[in-house]
Amino acid sequence: MTTRDLVVIGASAGGVEALRELLAGLPADLPAAVLVTLHIPSSGRSALAAVLGRVSALPVRSAEDGMPLTPGTVTVAVPDRHLLVVDGHLSLSRGPRENGHRPAVDVLFRSAARARGPRVVSLVLSGALDDGTAGTIAVRARGGVGLAQDPEEALYASMPLHAAEVGGADHVVPLAGMPALLDRLTREAVDAADVLPPTDLMTTETEMAQLDPGAMDADERPGTPSGFGCPSCHGSLFSITEGGMERYRCRVGHAWSPEALAAEQAQALEGALWMALRGLEERAALSRRMGDRAAANGHRHSATAFRRRHDEALRAAGLLRGMLERGTLDGGDVPDDADDALGDPADRQGA
Repeated sequence: MTTRDLVVIGASAGGVEALRELLAGLPADLPAAVLVTLHIPSSGRSALAAVLGRVSALPVRSAEDGMPLTPGTVTVAVPDRHLLVVDGHLSLSRGPRENGHRPAVDVLFRSAARARGPRVVSLVLSGALDDGTAGTIAVRARGGVGLAQDPEEALYASMPLHAAEVGGADHVVPLAGMPALLDRLTREAVDAADVLPPTDLMTTETEMAQLDPGAMDADERPGTPSGFGCPSCHGSLFSITEGGMERYRCRVGHAWSPEALAAEQAQALEGALWMALRGLEERAALSRRMGDRAAANGHRHSATAFRRRHDEALRAAGLLRGMLERGTLDGGDVPDDADDALGDPADRQGA
């Protein structure tokens, strides 16, 4: 028999507020290590550990490669590095982004499930899209317990909602009740004797996040060809179905959930439309200039052709501007998480 001695937490937009409330309520004698991944910008330094340390009875530290898992300590991911659990220590990696993020919640959850099985409790807090859902499935598949913040109270409901509905979270709880639930779960004895070993898929995906040469160079890719392209590297995406969820991964390891892939495709399509609009505006301007020059030189037929080309380009540009203005290609409410990584403006001072 053993206990659940590892809590892994994932959050995105609105996550700093949720993390502060959660950590403020955790007891100082919590018998588990707590690991936190928040979507943060790749550049610069994060003040998250300092922000959370002001309200937490548990010590809070930024992750370093090779750190041991220490019960009663909160460790937060750092910018541009995935946070993984490998045996009894932490590993930082610049492996391929998952759902457009590094660090990514699914990477942390999956590696924890592989390393600790039923000793893991995962928790998905406020955030956009659905990072953390595949990780919740992995944790539960290995006998761990999956939790989600009540979407009704989350500043951004999408992440906890998907963790609950698609990931099958065992408990969906308001933040006010979360500290007591975590305290109880981490003190319960669990029997690890009948837990299934990690699947080949879980092992391969964790190793790809670590840029393991064996996993990266293998001829076989997880999943089956999907017919879609990877927004990050434009390679082929392979479809993976696990726990009732279909998701995607390319040959070099970029991974996408359905919501994240749709949002990224929408952004790519919008970028292509802006390029097309620029081309049409330039075509109209050039045609007008050439038409004026032709008219000035007495070339009536050429001037008419150039003016017709100018009018056609402007009509097409107007259609594109209308589509962009209406936001018909929007992939959903995907906020910028950059400010979220630092918390409230008052917290940034002296952090």
